[in-house]
Amino acid sequence: MSGDTIRDLHVAIVGAGIGGLALAMGLEKRGVPYTIYEAAQEFSAVGLSAGIGFGPNGDLALDMLQEGFREKYDKVCVGNMPGEPQDIYYEGMLLEPGLGLNESWRGKTAWGHPDYVRRGVRHSPSTFKSFNYVNSTDINQAHRHAVLEIMTTFISAEKVRFSKTLMEIQQRSDKVILKFADGDVAEASILVGADGIKSTVREHVLRPLYPSQVEPVYANSYCYRGVITTSEAKEIFGDLTDVAKMYVGERLCCVTYLISKGDEFNFLLCALDDKPWELKNAVSQQITQEVMLADFEGPGVDERFRRLLKKARPVKWGFFYHRHTSTYYRDRVVLLGDSAHASLPFQAAGAGQGLEDSLILCNLLATIYHDRDQVAALAPYIRAGFAAYDAIRRPRAQRQLERAHEMSDMLHYRHPETGKRIESIASKLQKNWFEWIWFHDLKADIDAACKKMDAALNK
Repeated sequence: MSGDTIRDLHVAIVGAGIGGLALAMGLEKRGVPYTIYEAAQEFSAVGLSAGIGFGPNGDLALDMLQEGFREKYDKVCVGNMPGEPQDIYYEGMLLEPGLGLNESWRGKTAWGHPDYVRRGVRHSPSTFKSFNYVNSTDINQAHRHAVLEIMTTFISAEKVRFSKTLMEIQQRSDKVILKFADGDVAEASILVGADGIKSTVREHVLRPLYPSQVEPVYANSYCYRGVITTSEAKEIFGDLTDVAKMYVGERLCCVTYLISKGDEFNFLLCALDDKPWELKNAVSQQITQEVMLADFEGPGVDERFRRLLKKARPVKWGFFYHRHTSTYYRDRVVLLGDSAHASLPFQAAGAGQGLEDSLILCNLLATIYHDRDQVAALAPYIRAGFAAYDAIRRPRAQRQLERAHEMSDMLHYRHPETGKRIESIASKLQKNWFEWIWFHDLKADIDAACKKMDAALNK
């Protein structure tokens, strides 16, 4: 870097997951200079679930970030089985024996929206050639990789630096200095932290004023997960596999849905926990199959779930999230995606919120870079832009996070309003629970953020 004017603007993005690549896509399209720094040796992904999907807000954000993404994304998606209602997000049923199949409420406990279309990512064979499977011995990550593979087609390969583990961040009045484990040093005008739930950048942003908010919080719940063929799943659940399900129960629940163009069946069996998480620096724990099966023993659990659980790897995956975050930025450093607002998975909306972050941030940066005096000092624009980003994004993302926690309480029979009645849970979820997430006016958010930035600059 040779200066700190608008024409010197250069964005460093730490992390090449969905959030980081989405921001890069937006900056690439808008002609804003950037470099991605990724710790892995090549593009890779680790996800709690084999599939990943975006709600209508995520689809819209991707369209607005980069034309052409949606067309490619549509080719690797699958919904409920053909002939079944595609506007069903999930159908609620019971974990207890009988699953509620003979209850009077059967057929009335699904939630969704007439304008919602269920889609989940299926596997693309070329994924195996270009991605490294991190911490995975099976294809559980392949579907998430398919999304990342599409995203990389919209960014310039020469703008990505691999094997760059960020160790230290130094902020100066005119730049940010990044120091990596291999000894390399880089400089940028701003740094965007898209480095996940255990974020180095988050620590830099929050440690000085909010040290208690740095580390992700264990949600006192965990899951076992797996992917099996749909034919295997049908041997257990029959036609119940055709539509995505949430089976609710006392301290236990199960989430199931189809992936791989309907050829595979993804499942998470979840349980509440009364003990703290045992491992300090890991979100998963290898256990024995006997210990795993013991979580779903007893007369209150339908035998079909024990059959399903035997097909899971004996690995306990802890649910962690960032319950409180008082700011998404500090001076020239800003947070995005899971680094800012890691969430529980029960609304399947966390990735979509990261896409919204990227959309707002890339538009603010593009407005600064292209619509302002090129020789003007950059620092005031960074302050105003990040304050506007925080004001628009943080309330909405934090609300999603809180609602996902509340939904977890419902599914585990811990919510004070819905209690242990599936009819009450379904009724609550059917009453505009998801509409504010799915059908939000993102163009209005972009306009509001730019207006806030301009207002701060004109004070």
